[in-house]
Amino acid sequence: MTERVLKRVAFTACLVPLAMLVAQAALGRLGANPIDEVTDLTGTWTLRFLLLTLAVTPVRRLTGWNVLVRYRRMLGLFAFFYGGLHLLTYVVLDQFFALDQILKDVAKRPFITAGAAALLLMVPLAVTSTVGWVRRLGGRNWQRLHRLAYLSAAAGVVHYYWLVKADTSRPVRYAAVLALLLLARLWRPRAAAPAPAAAGLRAR
Repeated sequence: MTERVLKRVAFTACLVPLAMLVAQAALGRLGANPIDEVTDLTGTWTLRFLLLTLAVTPVRRLTGWNVLVRYRRMLGLFAFFYGGLHLLTYVVLDQFFALDQILKDVAKRPFITAGAAALLLMVPLAVTSTVGWVRRLGGRNWQRLHRLAYLSAAAGVVHYYWLVKADTSRPVRYAAVLALLLLARLWRPRAAAPAPAAAGLRAR
């Protein structure tokens, strides 16, 4: 299977949550409060895609599958895409563009502020995700900027934790995954010792 086909398969797979959401809406299976259900599902998938994006580097280091790097940009952009849908659901369907009510909500409910911060942190990551921006910023500066993804994911976990009122098991699980990914960044595989012949050539 060629890389182009694999990317198309991955792209299609990333759209499956949206397709399932649309199908549930069309069949009237979003429950008694469909707006809450859409908000919950889009927010959950935003966090999942963020964590999948952050998992690329440690999985690549662990397995040696360097090809995974080619899918990181796609996963990150889908995190931003679902985050945008999450925000639009709140602004359009829940609040009907009522700016005064939205501002009151932000002041009264800290979890909304945390969620907005998570999405805002993703904006520069989405904008600078192209190869052209890597060249403009330089590889090292680009990597530093894109560490904001960890802050975005942390804000997303806080948003989720503050949102739920009783059962916090799901946001705690996401927090545990994020903590593991942060710890994984500290791990570097040891470079293999050079073969004697190669070492001798370098010594010369």
